[in-house]
Amino acid sequence: MIAYSNLIRRHCKGTAPIVLGGLESSLRRIAHYDYWDDRVRRSILFDAKADYLLYGMAEKSVVKLAEALDKGIDTETIKGLCYIVAKIDEDRFGDGYLLLPSFEISSDDKVQFTRMFHMFYEHMDPIRAKGLIQQHGKRYLIQNPPNESLTQAELDNIYALDFQRDQHPFYSRHGKVKALDTIKFSIPSHRGCYGECNFCAIALHEGRTVQWRSEASIIKELKVLSKYPDFTGYIRDIGGPTANMYGFECPKKVRNGICKHQRCLFPEICPILPVDHSPQTALLKNIRLVPGVKKVFVASGIRYDMVLRDKKNGREYLKEIVRHHVSGQLKVAPEHSEGKVLELMGKSGTETLLNFKKIFDELSEEAGKKQFLTYYFIAAHPGCDDRDTAKLKIFINRHLHLRPEQVQVFLPAPSTWSAVMYHTERDPFTGDKIYVEKSIERKERQKRIITSPSFSGRQSGGIVSSAGLPHKNSKLRGRKVKPKINEKPR
Repeated sequence: MIAYSNLIRRHCKGTAPIVLGGLESSLRRIAHYDYWDDRVRRSILFDAKADYLLYGMAEKSVVKLAEALDKGIDTETIKGLCYIVAKIDEDRFGDGYLLLPSFEISSDDKVQFTRMFHMFYEHMDPIRAKGLIQQHGKRYLIQNPPNESLTQAELDNIYALDFQRDQHPFYSRHGKVKALDTIKFSIPSHRGCYGECNFCAIALHEGRTVQWRSEASIIKELKVLSKYPDFTGYIRDIGGPTANMYGFECPKKVRNGICKHQRCLFPEICPILPVDHSPQTALLKNIRLVPGVKKVFVASGIRYDMVLRDKKNGREYLKEIVRHHVSGQLKVAPEHSEGKVLELMGKSGTETLLNFKKIFDELSEEAGKKQFLTYYFIAAHPGCDDRDTAKLKIFINRHLHLRPEQVQVFLPAPSTWSAVMYHTERDPFTGDKIYVEKSIERKERQKRIITSPSFSGRQSGGIVSSAGLPHKNSKLRGRKVKPKINEKPR
């Protein structure tokens, strides 16, 4: 964003405002911890020297801004917009705005940084949020309240637009973009996520209120795709950030906004959330009837705790998935096995995972299909040390009976709770100090513990050698080795 903004100013100086948008700008719209620099950075709006920043999915905001610029009217009241002012007008920024700790205070004091992030995170809901103000030097960042969630009709209209579903002709001379193989024949059915995992940026960017398309809109798009000359009859994925969040939402949230001190799915699923898989089950059955469609896969991850919670329709939904929509492997994301690490991640425990696995295996056997669950795990998340990783490896060996390949070394995404933990080395909800692995080598070592075929975990009570295996020297077993937490990332 900084590079492109500089190029625009150089070649198009004074012709039009520079507007930032998309995921990266959403995550960097206030003072934020940046992993690559290992420091708190200013809002990207200051560093890129742009005029405006639109955060979130921003369809409504970008149209409003375009109309305002076209008509030459005031832009600074548009929801979902960030901009910079030289001074604060108290008449304009009254009760509807909150003053965050400044960039300078937040970057110097980790307690204030955490306090700032709490205030920021509490004001992202379109119904409850206030605008935010944060001083950067002699100027002020203004974040207007977020725009309203799209209605289903509005969401349907967006996906009915005449998208080309292809790479830009400019890039064709450089060869095919392989990412298109995955996304060209995939269909988004919904957006947003009430999973709200601490390491994930989806809830921040797409919102914690789920919005879904109508069945008619999805089938219409499927019929359009079926007429493409390179369509082979296979839809690579139909889903969203999490596959099984289609077709239901909390009525209290829709009416009053996000609960301030309670999450939808953690530490357990809120009893008010009406988890119901029947709308998606019906959708999948009807999609299979579209002429020219051979197979529709559900490649997005599934929240297995929600499947188990839905006593009425959960098993029928999973049966539908198992029989018709699995490409050999179904994705789930337990991320870890140890309670203290899962709590810091905002994830549920292993009991639900094992119950789900049992049902999945039973249904696969009934269907006469040899298919499996594939698991995502995270190494070196804040709160996780070598001993926790070794216990995770034992859990995988004993209960999942596999050698995992989907293991991610944790990197803190800007403006997530886990990034706050990584930077401050404290639990942002309790203030307790936590272990944070910051050495690149030791992070990789945690990954090798999980992926190593020769590590059974029998010696997990001791330390782990640099090869990612239990140390063989019995005199060293149980001796604590002080981690090099001050080592800078390369």
